Amino acid sequence: MDLQNLLVISLGVIFINNFVFARFLGICPYIGVSKQLDSAIGMGAAVTFVLTLASTVTWLIYTYLLSPSPANLFFKLFGGSAPPDLTFLKTIAFILVIAALVQFVEMVIQKTSPALYKSLGIYLPLITTNCAILGAALLNIDQGYTFIESVVHGISAGIGFALALLLMAGIREKLEMAEVPKAMKGIPIAFIMAGLMAIAFLGFSGLKLGN
Repeated sequence: MDLQNLLVISLGVIFINNFVFARFLGICPYIGVSKQLDSAIGMGAAVTFVLTLASTVTWLIYTYLLSPSPANLFFKLFGGSAPPDLTFLKTIAFILVIAALVQFVEMVIQKTSPALYKSLGIYLPLITTNCAILGAALLNIDQGYTFIESVVHGISAGIGFALALLLMAGIREKLEMAEVPKAMKGIPIAFIMAGLMAIAFLGFSGLKLGN
């Protein structure tokens, strides 16, 4: 296991290729749930959990069920001249996995923290359609990551997303106390702050990670 490579993947997806600031994925919950710090913490934890599990499960499904490799379980069980190529089903399979995981997270939060469940509102089930989750799963495949690298990438993507949420929530809580022009209150000033934060995160792109 190359620890340096795992560190490069982790730091890269948190700071340099942040899903919100660099790839512009997951903008809907980023803007919608960043009004209060408590909600941002809850959503960040939920997305990180789903991202981690989704990256793990989707990699296994792709490698052992969909890809035309000797490890394909259908090939091992039923034999044949060549492993079947079912990669065209990856988007559908990944979405089904993500939907199941989100349903599980939603039930857990509803049972353990009704207040958080209520504050997250519609944005909790919308994690199913959060393009950051599907994007991470597809990137794991496109980048050719191993199982461990996919898990690290998923965890780090969630941390990066949570970091973006927490930073925005902290700023927006301060803005509620500031004298903002009436026309700029709410979503307009939030988009401006998001743009400024994205520009700030561009500074990390100058880091030289790895060789």
